Amino acid sequence: MTTQHEVDEAKIRQHIDKIAEGLQGKDLEGLKRLYATDIVSFDIQPPLQHVGIEAKLKNWAPVFTSFESVTYEVRDLALTVGDEVAFGHAFARLSGTLKNGTAANGMWVRVTYCLRKIDGTWLIVHDQVSVPLDVLSGTGVVDLEP
Repeated sequence: MTTQHEVDEAKIRQHIDKIAEGLQGKDLEGLKRLYATDIVSFDIQPPLQHVGIEAKLKNWAPVFTSFESVTYEVRDLALTVGDEVAFGHAFARLSGTLKNGTAANGMWVRVTYCLRKIDGTWLIVHDQVSVPLDVLSGTGVVDLEP
């Protein structure tokens, strides 16, 4: 017999998979449905935080204008799921072919997802994307692989 916890975890995994589907399909409206309207995102691109769904979508928009085709991979997703709140972490990589035909292999980043069940639907309320930092040089280390 499947427990509610197992059902919720499966729904969250499908939810995270929809990020890849939205990016690969260049579907901003599809991505919009994955996030809470008041999301706070600490993404890899400046500024330090993106507040609200419009700011989050504005951060994704350059992917669609720069890439002819997009691949988005999520690897090693680990989740902790409660009744109304869940969090998880994974590695992710955005890659593809740029509009000028150049292959972009991307880089692996670390992602943390925080979700809340709102009106019965799991939505991302916070995410954070980062790369390890070389403290001495002050630069991100972008050539690591999981």
